[in-house]
Amino acid sequence: MPYRNCKIYSDGSNYIAIPSENFPRGRKPSKSPRKEQSHKAEFETAYKASQALPRKERKQYITEQLKSEFNSPEQTKQYVEKNLERKKTNAIKRRVTLMRKVHLQSWNYFITFTYDGNKVNEIEFKQKLMNTLKHLVSRKGWKYIGVWERSPEKQRLHFHGIFYIPENEMIGTLERITDYDTIAHRKQTTYQNTHFLKRFGRNDFKSLMPYDVDRSVRYILKYIEKSGEKLCYGGKLPTYIKGHILDEDVLCTYGVDDRKLLLFNDFTCIDDDGVVWGKASPEVIAQMPKTN
Repeated sequence: MPYRNCKIYSDGSNYIAIPSENFPRGRKPSKSPRKEQSHKAEFETAYKASQALPRKERKQYITEQLKSEFNSPEQTKQYVEKNLERKKTNAIKRRVTLMRKVHLQSWNYFITFTYDGNKVNEIEFKQKLMNTLKHLVSRKGWKYIGVWERSPEKQRLHFHGIFYIPENEMIGTLERITDYDTIAHRKQTTYQNTHFLKRFGRNDFKSLMPYDVDRSVRYILKYIEKSGEKLCYGGKLPTYIKGHILDEDVLCTYGVDDRKLLLFNDFTCIDDDGVVWGKASPEVIAQMPKTN
């Protein structure tokens, strides 16, 4: 078989295979010296504290905070620039990984949860909602990717996310609610879940079509890049399909140094044991072994 033990991912339009022989694993980097770890810890603290500042001021702030760690302003400048570039590179890698996870799953709702101060306070809301979602993941097969966000004016905490809720695994009922949007100054119609409404407060369940998914994920990414918040994941969200690729299923080589393979959309799905599952389709892909 021409290409064995591949990792296969979707970019939203095409399937792309990564042959294992084209990306050999290297040695893990050795642990940094203690002094370097100290520099990094100071950088991370300053970086987090600077999130609310404009980009140019953020760099100046971090440099000022780290100047006592180095022997000269030039050393400080080089270190800060190097680590800002590291942050940028890591953010790109996280974004790429996230999109590969997103495109390997099905999603059917974009949901916003907020809270009623008469039911829970902010701390209780965050803890109890995460605990509720954890149980729904393990017991009902829900999946989600989301982020905590504060409203611009009132700074009130709420949670946005894309969700997959299996058929017949919705809890509570969805009720159509019409009210007045004080920000947009017009009436709005939303669907609220009675279970979450009773326990936490207002929520908004919007059906998510496949063409809406990328736009919803971009919204989430835009917020975490601006605020420094971390994504919240729930459920099994693998990044790759594992399997072998036949030569006739390769449309062309792809990527840097042509080390990846662009596949025909109906490529043959063959698992690590050589078992043929059939031509690629959502149903066949769902059965194939996965990995991260």
